[in-house]
Formats: sequence, C-alpha cells, structure tokens
Amino acid sequence: MKTIKIYARAKINLTLDVLGKREDSYHEVAMIMQTIKLADIVDITLNNSKKITLTTNLTYLPTNNKNIAYKACELFLEEMGIKNQGVHINIFKKIPVSAGLAGGSTNAAAVLIGLNKLLRTKLSMSKLMSMGTKLGADVPFCVHGGTMLATGIGEKLERLRFIPKCKVVLCKPPFSISTASVYKELDSIKIQNRPDTKQALQCIKSSDFYGLTKRMYNVLEDVTAKNHKEINEIKKTLIEFNANGVLMSGSGPTVFGLFDNEKNALNATTFLRKTYKDTHITDVSNYINQI
Repeated sequence: MKTIKIYARAKINLTLDVLGKREDSYHEVAMIMQTIKLADIVDITLNNSKKITLTTNLTYLPTNNKNIAYKACELFLEEMGIKNQGVHINIFKKIPVSAGLAGGSTNAAAVLIGLNKLLRTKLSMSKLMSMGTKLGADVPFCVHGGTMLATGIGEKLERLRFIPKCKVVLCKPPFSISTASVYKELDSIKIQNRPDTKQALQCIKSSDFYGLTKRMYNVLEDVTAKNHKEINEIKKTLIEFNANGVLMSGSGPTVFGLFDNEKNALNATTFLRKTYKDTHITDVSNYINQI
C-alpha cells in the first residue's frame, strides 16, 4: 500500500468584493486570498479494495460523496480513466468547519495533489486547478496556495508577491453561516462600501503591511455582521489587543486579526478563548504547493 500525507492549509480573505450576479446565478468577485499555516492533515492510501473510503476525526462530517474530498477522489479517478482503484482518505480536521476558511475546499485540493503524486499522473498545477474548478470556487486557490488575486467566480487566479510575515488570530463564534443565504441577502441590497482592491494590490506589491491592513474589507461582512452581533464584538476585542487589521473571512463567521506583535496576538488569543473555544493562533503561509 502507498500512502501520502498532505497538509491542507486554510485560507483567509484580505479583501472580498462582489461585482455582480451572472446569468448562471454565480457571482463575479474580486478578492485577495491568503494561505495560512493552520491545516488539516489528509492521509491518502492506495489499496486493493476497489472502492473509495473516507474517515475523519469529526463524527458529524459525511464520509460519502457528500464530502467534497470524496468527490475530489471520484473526479480524479474518472478524469484519469482509472477504474477499480481502492483509495482510503483520512482527514484529521483542525480547521474550523463551515467557517469561511475553505476547510472543505482545501481537503479536496489535498486529495487532487496527493492522488497526482501517488498515481504518478504528472498533471500540471494548472490542470489540477482546472479540475478543482469543477468541485468549488475556492479549490483552485487551495491547489496553488500563497497570496493570490481571484476574479471571475474565484477561478481566475493571479499570483501575487507574498505579504510580510505576521501572526494571525482566528476566532469562530459557535454557529455556522450559509454562504448561499448571505449572497441572496447581498443581492437584495445596494452595496454601500467596497474594498479598494487596486490600492490593496499596490500595498502588497510594495510590501506595505500597514497600508494593506488599513485596506482590508469584505462586503459579505456587512450582511453577516448585521445578523450576528458576535462578529463586531470579536473585531472590537482584536482591535483592543492592537491587531493591525481585522476582518471576517469569506461569508463568515470566522473573524481574524493580523498582528505584527506576537505577544499581542497571544494575549488576544488567550482572552478570546475564554468565550470562544474555536480560537486559534497561526501565521500567514507563503508556501506554494509542490505538484
């Protein structure tokens, strides 16, 4: 049996703008995405069972084709014309679930990367990213990793200069958010404020960390925060502990703070964890996946 271990890293959104709704019901977006070091561990094993099996440390997660990692395995084998290959996937979840951190998408990306190596199919990064588009809008980014500008529905990706190293404090309140419902509510209102994506990109280009943190903005936060007061409460706490920039990631509900001072980040983590057990401290990750 052949086994490979992949660290499936989470992502945060440094900016997120929704430019409009398309005829196919998807939304045009412009967002700057950043990989962080918080990661699930995905072990993939080839065996002689002639079927796909999946296990995880969280009993409430699906272990059939309702799990996007399982779907990724099905898709890869189908596209490669590989039949009767037994595959076992074990996912040790560390990334909060349904949190706006691409936890499912990064697991799917890990399966594509891992199978490409185990089965020696030698697919390129771009081919794997294209395959990932069929699974979800965040999967292509998770296949690549690093710092990227995502446009279209999230599948058009441009690699950016890495942002300066910093600590990331993540805090997920004890509820989940339906991404579809957030977008539906966003469609019914006029967006009042938008991120200055152009200036944020210029800050990244010039390694201006403080300029970037001042330009972080997420239009979906306006919807989620209106319905859940915890979002602004967590943001306020992070600011009180001298976070350089705070934002909700994706459709939420996770809020993160970027810190240039590790002690401040540790103090914020300790304080928030008293109320929100799903609080984590990590780093930005400039790691690009090796294909």
